[in-house]
Amino acid sequence: QVQLVESGGGRVQPGGSPILSCTASGGSLGNYGRGWYRQTPGKERALVASINTRGVKDYAAFAKGRFTISRDNSNKLLNLQMNSLDSADTAVYYCNANRWSLGNRRDYWGQGTQVTVAS
Repeated sequence: QVQLVESGGGRVQPGGSPILSCTASGGSLGNYGRGWYRQTPGKERALVASINTRGVKDYAAFAKGRFTISRDNSNKLLNLQMNSLDSADTAVYYCNANRWSLGNRRDYWGQGTQVTVAS
């Protein structure tokens, strides 16, 4: 069973550059895609950035040019460098690990970390 724990959230000044981290445990994640999602009250969880098993990265439009997703070689440490934050980036950020098996995708989630952008 994959377990994910996020860290690095909190209150951030507008224009700030926090780094979110996610540590995974529970076995090898060699065949897992990884990603960061975010959610605000009343809205669905939305992709922020992802990195697949081949290392290909994808970003939501709002994240391109401001956020950078990265992982270590073991695929157990996932980071999200965020820059130039504004109030629209206030959300709960979730770490994700996912794996395809027999045509079905299995997702694992962290508990989420709140990022609040405010002066």
